[in-house]
Amino acid sequence: MADNAVVSNKTDLALAPNWSAVATMPPLGNLDAYISAVNRMPMLTSEQEQDYAKKLKENNDLDAAGRLIMSHLRLVVAVSRQYLGYGLPHGDLIQEGNIGLMKAVKRFDPDQGVRLVSYAMHWIKAEIHEYILKNWRMVKVATTKAQRKLFFNLRSKKQGFRAAADLDDVMAHRDGLTEQEIDIIAQDLNVKREEVMEMETRMSGGDVLLDPAPSDDGEQAFGPIAYLSDASHEPTAMLEARQRDTMATDGIAAALDTLDARSRRIVEQRWLNVNDDGSGGMTLHELAAEYGVSAERIRQIESAAMKKMKTALAEYA
Repeated sequence: MADNAVVSNKTDLALAPNWSAVATMPPLGNLDAYISAVNRMPMLTSEQEQDYAKKLKENNDLDAAGRLIMSHLRLVVAVSRQYLGYGLPHGDLIQEGNIGLMKAVKRFDPDQGVRLVSYAMHWIKAEIHEYILKNWRMVKVATTKAQRKLFFNLRSKKQGFRAAADLDDVMAHRDGLTEQEIDIIAQDLNVKREEVMEMETRMSGGDVLLDPAPSDDGEQAFGPIAYLSDASHEPTAMLEARQRDTMATDGIAAALDTLDARSRRIVEQRWLNVNDDGSGGMTLHELAAEYGVSAERIRQIESAAMKKMKTALAEYA
């Protein structure tokens, strides 16, 4: 988001671009000017809020929707400040929060007897949370609901421990968590203590790009991806694959040449003329009927032929 963005166009509210209240917003030069402007906007009374919400719900009044949004933009700014510690631009956080605010306005029911500020808080935070999880450059930041809760509460938990410590105490100035603090956080947030330790390590270590872009001065930037091995071109693996292919073609052909005609036909019909889906080939009983012997005799011939082929393949290798 550019710093002067007021309302994102990434919203599911099809009516958003036409709100007159948004359209008449003066152009702003930077983020500070935007924040100053939204803080000067008049707040709605409970009666005004109810009136505008009912107009939007009953008549799809776009002007009413715009007034509800404009009066709560300061709320988005306040909530977004809570997430500045994740290293993402404040303007982007505000933009995502504005999306959540517009979703809240669209779904707000004035008949429930609650203020919009209470209802919108959930939508604003949810949208910012999703944005952080998608854009904070860490692999597998959070997968389960408990891990997501850990991700967003670990910083505040650590700050709470520091505030409770004596400022003169050496322990108050350390960066890491104690074993006791790890256990407390794990219990409070319903996650494993190992997950607390891993998340703290990731958050304190900062972001690491797998494939960083070149720097501004044109110097090539090297990331972890430059040091990942390509197993498909590993010399030993290539030699093994080549030998395996040779054994599956020339080796099998040489081993079959060591068999007599009957044994070779039995092996070919039992093992080589079979399709990938298991169809094709001949059963023991079908071969027994062809050669006028019992199925057990065919099995014995097959077993002896396979042992002979195994010996021939070992010599070929």
